[in-house]
Amino acid sequence: MTSTQKSQAPDGVQAAVQWRKVITLTASQGLSLTADYVLLVALAWTAVQLGGVGAITTLMLAGTVPRALTLVFSGPIADSLGARFVLLRTTSARAVLLAAGAVVVFTTPWFWPLVVVAAIEGVLLGIGSPAAGTLMPRLAQGEQLARANSLSSLVTRLAPIIGTPIGAWLIATGELWEAMAVVAATCGVSFAAMWVVTRGMAGGDRTPGENMLRRSGDGIRLLRTYGRLRWLFICAFLLDMAFGWPIEVALPLIVDGRGWGVGSVAVVVVAFSCGAIAAGVTGALLAHRIPLMVRLVVTGVGIGLGILAMAAMNSVFTLAAVGALVGLMAGLNGPAIVTVYQQASPRARMGTAMSMLTLAGIGTVPVSIVVFGALSAVIGVTATWFVCGFVALAAPVAALRALRQPPPGPESLGGTDTAAPSPEPEPATAEAQPTPDSQPTPEAQPVPVAFEGSDRDPADQVLVAASRNG
Repeated sequence: MTSTQKSQAPDGVQAAVQWRKVITLTASQGLSLTADYVLLVALAWTAVQLGGVGAITTLMLAGTVPRALTLVFSGPIADSLGARFVLLRTTSARAVLLAAGAVVVFTTPWFWPLVVVAAIEGVLLGIGSPAAGTLMPRLAQGEQLARANSLSSLVTRLAPIIGTPIGAWLIATGELWEAMAVVAATCGVSFAAMWVVTRGMAGGDRTPGENMLRRSGDGIRLLRTYGRLRWLFICAFLLDMAFGWPIEVALPLIVDGRGWGVGSVAVVVVAFSCGAIAAGVTGALLAHRIPLMVRLVVTGVGIGLGILAMAAMNSVFTLAAVGALVGLMAGLNGPAIVTVYQQASPRARMGTAMSMLTLAGIGTVPVSIVVFGALSAVIGVTATWFVCGFVALAAPVAALRALRQPPPGPESLGGTDTAAPSPEPEPATAEAQPTPDSQPTPEAQPVPVAFEGSDRDPADQVLVAASRNG
């Protein structure tokens, strides 16, 4: 398979995908995520041994709170400095941090160095996440972007399945410093992969004297300006809200209340993961052949109905079976949201846009646990689970609203291919005409971003055609 493969896109526009770099990026992300779960398990177990529940709570907050706060600023940083600049520095800094942490842990049994490592790690992950989210749209356009995102989603689902037992084995047979040293080595491999993947990509769009504090609000301005982004953000937010409390809190409570044993929780989680993995494989192969309405809206309805059904199941087998179906729906729905969101984002503000989408996931789960946890104390666990199902059913409504928003025009996407002559643009149709809801504000006005050399058609035409036929 060649590094750049062409396939026929809607309206006769050619879409391209650099499969060699897509696979390199996906493998790097899979390795990095697997290592993250290895480190998570090793740190959590060590914290429990050193200080019990209070220690592990402190450690988890030290890692998650700085990451969520950093996401507010990291999107504009990625847009200003460029994905290559950000990712090479954050990945190498993580390698140095974890290597230094391994030395410190080897020489001292103190708990607080772990908190410092977790906090700095959270900041680095928060800075790097939006920049990483801008890479796939540079490597795959049009219908091929859905396949690339499905492949990325597949490794995301596999990472905890592989990383969690490895982390448990490392901490059971060795010490924490050994696990940290292994993860530091994986960061070195990820650095090499990022060097290859981002080579030749254009830098950022920062201008001299630019106020970065002012640009920290670009994410909110993007959601306010672009209707399609706004409704997709709401869709992702609702699904994460609906998923967070049932999986993290309610599932163990229901299993315990019905006397099924703690192993039933693992059975349901594994069933969900298997469904999601099957969807990832299907999407990587056939996402471009599955209608967007099915991947985005029909699966959203299926997720909501599945969550409702899970609360009513009276056996482990049926609960696991429905969980697998929900995982299958989620495995198709998640990449579809990301793909349409990326296609609707201005090229020069892609990092900012992705930081908001990432924040919808990272920042929502704690809110879900607090809100629905308080509600369950009033109306009960099962009734609250039903409420979560109805919240999930609101997500496909938001997805429909997103698809009804006019797709952004070529001038708002700002994507041109400077490596090849650009043909005359297609005449604009009424459907593709920008509206006030899709016009960028002065703060979010994008500029052209060059793609690495190829002879494909301009990316803006591809994205407009793909959105028009979505």
